[in-house]
Amino acid sequence: MRVRLLLTFILLSTVAHAADVHVRVSPDVKTGIESTTEYPTIQMAMDHHPFATPNADGTPGRVFIEIAPGTYHERVIVTQNHTNVTLLGMGKSPEDVVISNSLNAKQAGGTFFTETVEINGAGFEADNVTFENTAGNTGQAVAVADRADRSIFKHCRFLGHQDTLFADYGRQFYVDSYIEGGVDFIFGNATAVFQHVELHANEPGYLTAQSRTAPDQTTGYVIVDSKVTSSIDHTAAPDSANASLPGGKSIASAKGSTGLGRPWRPYSRVIYINTALPADLNPAGWNNWNNAANEKTAYYAESGSTGPGANPSARVPWSHQLSSAEVTQYLPANFLAGSDHWNPLAEAAKLP
Repeated sequence: MRVRLLLTFILLSTVAHAADVHVRVSPDVKTGIESTTEYPTIQMAMDHHPFATPNADGTPGRVFIEIAPGTYHERVIVTQNHTNVTLLGMGKSPEDVVISNSLNAKQAGGTFFTETVEINGAGFEADNVTFENTAGNTGQAVAVADRADRSIFKHCRFLGHQDTLFADYGRQFYVDSYIEGGVDFIFGNATAVFQHVELHANEPGYLTAQSRTAPDQTTGYVIVDSKVTSSIDHTAAPDSANASLPGGKSIASAKGSTGLGRPWRPYSRVIYINTALPADLNPAGWNNWNNAANEKTAYYAESGSTGPGANPSARVPWSHQLSSAEVTQYLPANFLAGSDHWNPLAEAAKLP
């Protein structure tokens, strides 16, 4: 009895001082129902992992879900009560750990039911993981829907066609990553910075469709120290300019090009800083989404663009070219700081 009480005391003491939690996901785990440390699916790990406890200094602990190489054909939902979760791909590259699903808006009953991974818990992080929606060029099909504050994605890939990444709420930081799509493939109303990221256009359309709804909102997308690439098939017949058709074909489609962005909502804000642009970028750069009134409210800007698509004199007259002084406010440490002085650069540096 005394031995049992001693073991119980040691266990409780360990739990009391526990902070971070590490669990493993792998296809070779045959069952996860009885376990608190190993699971066969990512969603099972999300549903049943132990919760982390605060560190000694009062900072929150973190749940690390360590994912073995493989393709995980599942949908993953990170609910609001699962905060400070990190998905860690344990492969050599993000191609080794893939979370995959295939749903388009027609199948799912709307765009916002198609996502492969949905994130609602604050403090989410992902490193060395691929997120994909394999529905193809069949309309809206989201790979990741992120509605969580203080999110970080490092060494990640996002693969889709239309509406690949729904960056919709809170502060989000994407670094050293790859995002692929064709039509409006980064959309929503988050305060997001994309640094050292490759945006790859796999069909004609627009790279961004940011949706700020009022001039006093701090939201917007900043693409900095990045590059835009393209694999648009210029031999294909032009698509219709009717943006209501499946696939969201836009004015850019008829020209076989990609554009920097168009306003999903009137006060859309997107800034490109020190970013290389491809030859098949539409020289106008930006589009008003067939509504001239958007030209008075949307804020679209560039600074230090390079590459064959860098052509400031050809841009729409209602866009902006920023001075070096104006650029400062949009750098990640400033644009994402918020009232709590969040430092996404320092947090991202802690990831592998």
